[in-house]
Amino acid sequence: MANPAGTPIWYELLTPDPDAAQDFYTHVVGWTIAPSNHPGMDYRIISAPDGVPVAGLLKQPDGMTAGPVWLSYLAVADVDAAVDAIERAGGATHMPAMTIDGVGRMALVADPQGATLYVMRGESAEDSLAFRQAEEATPGHAVWNELSARDPEAALDFYASAFGWRQDGAMPMGELGDYRFVSCGTTRLGAIMGEVPNGRIGWQYYFMVPDIDAAEQRLASAGGKTIQGPDQIPGGSFALVCEDPHGARFGLVGSGGASRRKEDPI
Repeated sequence: MANPAGTPIWYELLTPDPDAAQDFYTHVVGWTIAPSNHPGMDYRIISAPDGVPVAGLLKQPDGMTAGPVWLSYLAVADVDAAVDAIERAGGATHMPAMTIDGVGRMALVADPQGATLYVMRGESAEDSLAFRQAEEATPGHAVWNELSARDPEAALDFYASAFGWRQDGAMPMGELGDYRFVSCGTTRLGAIMGEVPNGRIGWQYYFMVPDIDAAEQRLASAGGKTIQGPDQIPGGSFALVCEDPHGARFGLVGSGGASRRKEDPI
């Protein structure tokens, strides 16, 4: 893959019940989920409505105590060097670097405040389109990566050093501090912020849907929960923080329905 180092190239859901999760997310987000046919493991490929693969789905390992979780993969030029740099900066390695033939080399790491993610050098000659900036995105793709950290300034320093990120503006949130926009090269990735009410420390990923109100109705009918929103965001779209029936948090971004379109855009 030729995706710039430090940018997301894949997403992955670890869940206790892959069959139930498949039913839930196909209904709520509109994804297609199919077996990867990788020998020896039940790894499922999640594809957006345009047919582009965006994420993976698999059963969480036995004994995993952190609960179901969404993770991302960041592109790096050298996985082993990236792991070494992360550890020297105070991070940790949860899964040592390993190579999967036909897929690439990867490692599961944590930043110094405990937020987990993968680093990866993929073998595919094609660029990943799992993540698209909002102005380029179509439904089913990830459009925003949001980190909640106890110390946002320290988190920004870590990701700047490890992955070349930089702060690219900020939005004041009153007593909650700044919502710090972060970019890598010319790509705006998302934001880093402090702890928020009803939130969770760590990473949360937002996926695009055509209509936020219709998605929220599907969420409720499938047994999921609305945690926050829908809230209007800059540009006029709406963001919804969700929880699936097993407790994994994720976000959705989409246009408002008829009633919401009557509101004044930001």
